Amino acid sequence: MTETIAAPPRFITYIPLTDLTPAPRNPKRHELELIIASIDMHGLVEIPVVDERTQQTLHGHGRRESLIEMQARGMREPSGVVIDDDGGWLVPVLRGWSSRNDAEAEALAIKLNRLPGEGGWDPRELAEVLEDLATNEAALFDSLAIPHDEIDKLLGQVDPETLPGGGREDEPPLHLPGTPERSDELSADDEGRAPHTTCPACGHLFTSSR
Repeated sequence: MTETIAAPPRFITYIPLTDLTPAPRNPKRHELELIIASIDMHGLVEIPVVDERTQQTLHGHGRRESLIEMQARGMREPSGVVIDDDGGWLVPVLRGWSSRNDAEAEALAIKLNRLPGEGGWDPRELAEVLEDLATNEAALFDSLAIPHDEIDKLLGQVDPETLPGGGREDEPPLHLPGTPERSDELSADDEGRAPHTTCPACGHLFTSSR
């Protein structure tokens, strides 16, 4: 059931990308190429947040920079972005929250970036999802850009017996598109790369060049 609130405390509005002002200080670093690739693939899903007191970006500096770069490169506008009459990009932003002072604004900005990752991942469930993606949607798996050492550490926490097919020896190993059939078969340009990580349940070879 949907209800209409006369004056919602939080609301989304579209503003020109050029009017999305960054905060004076933002210690968060960004992998812009990864953000650009994600926005290009999925559209603008997580939208920037604006502080009503300062009228500056509170959260979403990486998305702001990525959108500016995408426009400068002449890339198509991602879904979620609207083109105005002059060809400019209008971006959705979350409005309605106002900081009491600069200290609170900066503290919340750090929390919004830091807290989502603090819970970590459930190794077993993440391994299952990664295996499904690598097996059925290789392009989506590659787009995750998870470094090899992270996958290796993840799978090291997984009990093979808890995974579907765990401990079964009658299933052949699954291979990512373009990877060798055995981990010791390296192509000429594989020199110096870390070895593949094998899922302890199904023998799936996870690899990443990043």
